Amino acid sequence: MFQGSMVAIITPFDIQGNFDEESYRQLIEFQIENGTDVIVPCGTTGESATLDYAEHDQVIKVCIEQVNKRVPILAGTGSNATAEAIAISQHAKEMGADGVLLVAPYYNKPSQEGLYQNFKAIAKNVNLPQVLYNVPGRTGINMTAETTVRLAEIDNIVAIKEASGDITQASEIIARAGDKIDVLSGDDFLTLPLMACGAKGVISVTANIMPKQVKSMVQAVQENRWDNARELHLQLLDAHQAMFIESNPVPVKTAAALMGNCRADVRLPMVAMQADTLDKLKLVLRKHNLI
Repeated sequence: MFQGSMVAIITPFDIQGNFDEESYRQLIEFQIENGTDVIVPCGTTGESATLDYAEHDQVIKVCIEQVNKRVPILAGTGSNATAEAIAISQHAKEMGADGVLLVAPYYNKPSQEGLYQNFKAIAKNVNLPQVLYNVPGRTGINMTAETTVRLAEIDNIVAIKEASGDITQASEIIARAGDKIDVLSGDDFLTLPLMACGAKGVISVTANIMPKQVKSMVQAVQENRWDNARELHLQLLDAHQAMFIESNPVPVKTAAALMGNCRADVRLPMVAMQADTLDKLKLVLRKHNLI
C-alpha cells in the first residue's frame, strides 16, 4: 500500500498564519494529477512540530476529504510521548487514514529498548498499518537495524522510512527482514541507491514541487529501466540538494511559493530564507523551468 513515489506534503498558512485549507486542497490535486502514489500529511515537511492538536487533526481531515480514496493517506502521528502518539494515531484512524507514520520519539533520546517498546505499544493499541520513521538528524537518536528487525515481527508494522543517511543500515534491514518490512527512502538524494538495494520507494520532499519527475524516476526503477533511472536521478540531484540548503521545510515551501502554489510563510522558530540561499534556490528552480 505504501510504496512508490510518496510526498511528505507541506502545510500552507495564510497571511494571518492560519492553516490555508484552500491552498492545501489545490496542492493535493497537484500531487494526484502528477501521479503521486501516497499523500503523507503532518510529517516533518508538514510542520507537525508547530501545529496544535486541533490543527493537526484538521490537516489530516482535509487531506482525507480531498483525496477521497483516490490514493492512500499515511498520516504523521508520531510524538515524543507514547500515550500521545497512540491518541493522535487513534484519531487519525477514526477520520479514515489508511496508515500512520510514526517518528522515533524526539528529544527524550530513549534506549533501543525504549524505542522498541514505544512502537510496540502503538502497534498494540492502534489497528492500522504503521510506518516507522528513523530520522536521527531530527530526533537525536538512531534506531538501529537490530531494533527495526525486531519490530518487523509485529504484523501491523509494515514499513520504515529510513532517513539515517546510512545505506548500510538500510541494506541490513532489507537483508534480514525484507520479507516482513518495507524500507522506504527518507532522503530524496538516496532514493535510487536505496531502491537498487531493495527499498520500495521514497517519502519525498522534492515531490512537493516536482511530483511528476520524482514519480518518473521511481517508476523507472520499478520497471527495471536502470539507465533511465540513473539519468533522472542525476537530473534531480541539484533540486534534492536545494531542498535542504536551509532547514526543511523552509526551502521547499519557498519554492512552492515562487511557483505560485501557496505562501512561503513558516512558523517560528523557522524563519524566511536568507537572501544568499534564496538566490541559490532560484537558480535551481530556473534551471528546471519551475519559475
